[in-house]
Amino acid sequence: MKPVEAKAQAPQLPLTGLDTAFAKYLQEVRPSGDPRHQMLAALTSYQFGCGHACLDLELLSQKGTDALGWDSAVSPMLGTGLSESAASIPWIVGEGSPLVLDGHRLYLRRNWHAEQSIRSGMNARLQQCCDVPENLREMLDALFPKQDVNDGVEGQSVSLIDWQKVACALAARSRLTLITGGPGTGKTTTVVRLLALLWTSAKREGRALRVALAAPTGKAAARLGESIATAMDQLPAEMRPETVAKAVTLHKLLKIRPNEVDAVSPELAADLVIVDEASMIDLEMMARLLAAVPLTASLILLGDKDQLASVEAGAVMAQLCEGAETGRYASETVSWIQSVTGCDLTSFAGSGGELAQQTVMLRLSRRFNDDSGIGLWARAVNAGDAAKVRQLWLAAPEHAAESDSVVDRLNCSTPHDACLGDLANAGWLDWLATMKLLRGELCSDERALTALNDFAKFQVLCAVRDGPWGVGSINQRIAASLGSRDDGWYAGRPVMVTRNDYNLGLMNGDVGLCLPHANGLRVAFPDGQGGVHWVLPSRLDGVESVFAMTVHKSQGSEFDHVCLVLPEKPVAVLTRELLYTGITRSKTRLTLVVPKQDVLWRAVASKVFRSGGLRQISSSIFSP
Repeated sequence: MKPVEAKAQAPQLPLTGLDTAFAKYLQEVRPSGDPRHQMLAALTSYQFGCGHACLDLELLSQKGTDALGWDSAVSPMLGTGLSESAASIPWIVGEGSPLVLDGHRLYLRRNWHAEQSIRSGMNARLQQCCDVPENLREMLDALFPKQDVNDGVEGQSVSLIDWQKVACALAARSRLTLITGGPGTGKTTTVVRLLALLWTSAKREGRALRVALAAPTGKAAARLGESIATAMDQLPAEMRPETVAKAVTLHKLLKIRPNEVDAVSPELAADLVIVDEASMIDLEMMARLLAAVPLTASLILLGDKDQLASVEAGAVMAQLCEGAETGRYASETVSWIQSVTGCDLTSFAGSGGELAQQTVMLRLSRRFNDDSGIGLWARAVNAGDAAKVRQLWLAAPEHAAESDSVVDRLNCSTPHDACLGDLANAGWLDWLATMKLLRGELCSDERALTALNDFAKFQVLCAVRDGPWGVGSINQRIAASLGSRDDGWYAGRPVMVTRNDYNLGLMNGDVGLCLPHANGLRVAFPDGQGGVHWVLPSRLDGVESVFAMTVHKSQGSEFDHVCLVLPEKPVAVLTRELLYTGITRSKTRLTLVVPKQDVLWRAVASKVFRSGGLRQISSSIFSP
C-alpha cells in the first residue's frame, strides 16, 4: 500500500487570542467592510504585547513581516496596502475608537495618551525657571577634587572632562536631568554629590530639602539606598546631609495599588526626586511619574540606556537618551559648563535640542575597564561587533576552579552535565560553608545577613524561563547538585518574590533565604537599611527558588561572579541588550554557557527596536 503523504501545514499568523478578540470587538462596535482594518487592529494589539508603544506603518510597509519579527512564510497572509488603509479610513481614528493614528504610527489610545503626557510633562519641566545655587563652582570643586579622568572617547585616553561633575552642574540648573551610563560609571556617586550640593545650597538659604528616592523594583530600591548610604562617607563633612530618605519602589512612591485603572497619583511633597534604573520604566509609569512630580521640584532619572527596556510597553530611557554618546551640546551649554566646572565639552558640541542639554552620559567604568575581559565583552556586544565577539569567544579559556581568567566558558553539551552543578558548588563555596555552620543552630540577624551576602556573590542567569536551558530546568539541576530541592520549605532554600506584596513590604524581585529562627523556619530578606526582615514561609505564596534567575529579573543587581546560560535555539528575547545586561551584572568574573555558538552570534546581531514616538517627540519639541 502506498503511504499517504502528509499535507504541508499552512503557516499561522503568530497573533494571540487577545489580539484577534480585540480586532473582533472593534469590528462589532465600529463595523468596517475593509478586512485590512481588523488586521491593523490585531497587529496593533500584538505589537503592544511585544513591548512596542505602537504599530509603525511606515516600517511595516518597508519591511513587511520583518518589522514584526515574523517568519517570511506568513508574509502573503499579512495582506497589502495596510498603511494606505489606515491613513484613509476614519474607522481607525474616529471619535471613541480605542485606536489613534498619529502620522505613520497606529496606537492603542492609552499608549498614545501616555506618550503625549510624557511629551507635555517634559516640555513643561524644561521650561521652568531654576535658580542656580550661589557659589556653584566652589561647591563643585569641593565635591570633585581636580583630577585627570578617561572620557571614554576613542583616541582620547586622558582629558579633564569629569562627567560626574558635568552631570551635577547641569542638574543644578534645571528641573529635569537624564543621567545615563553603564555599570560602574558612578551614577549613584553622582547623585550623592548632587544631593550634597543641593542640600548645602538649601541649608545656606535656611530651608529644608525634601528628597524622594525610588526605583522600579524593591531590589533596585534597596541597592540605591545602600549605595547612597555608603557613598555619604566620601563627602566633605560640612556638605554631608544629616538624614537621607529611604529609597522605595515607584509603586509605593506613586501610591499605585494592584489592579487599579486610570488612577492618578497625588502630587509628591518633594523638592528633589531621584529615580534609579529608569530604563525599566514603561510608558504609563513614566507618564504617571512626570504628572506626580511638582514642576517646582527637580527630577533626576538615572539608568543605562543600553540595558533591557521595561517588560511593559515602551523603551522610554533608550529613546530619550538617543545620541547621548555624542553630547550634541549647544555653544551656550559648552561655555556655561566651562565656567562652572572647568571642563571643556568642545569635542561634544552639536545642535541638540533642550533635552540634549540636560542629558549626560557617564563614560568611565570603575567596575571594570574597557580593556578588561568583562569590559571588552560588554563593549563588543553593545556595539553588535560579531567579529570581535567571535575573537573573544575563541580566546576565552575553558572554566577551571584554579583559573584566574576574568571571562571563561563552561562546555556543557546538555543541561544534565555535572559541570554546571560543579560550577554552582564552587561559586557558592562561602555560602555553603555558612549554611553548614548554621545546621542545628538558630540564626541571628547578623548571621542571616552574612548568609544573604555570601549567596549574592554568585548567580546563574538564564536568557529564558522555559526549555532545557531555562530557569525552571536549571533550577532543578543546580538544587539537586547542591543536595537540595527547588520547592518546599527547608533551611537554606533561596527564594525570589514574584509579585509585589505590600502587606509584607516585599516587592517583585526581592531575594530571601529560608533559615532556622527562634520561632521556627523563617525567610530572611534584606530590609535595605542594613538589617533583616523575617517572614513566615506560609505567608509567601508568590515565590520561587532562585538558584537561577532570568536576566530580566537580575536588572538592578550585581554579583561577583555570574554564570550566563544561553538556550540551544534562537529565541526572540535573546538580543544584544539581553546579553549586555547579563554580562554587566558581573563585577569580577563571568562564565559563559553557550550550547550552540550560532545562537550567540545571532543574539549579538539582534538589536531591540521598539516602535514609539518618543524619538520624534524629542527631536521635534526639544529642538533649538
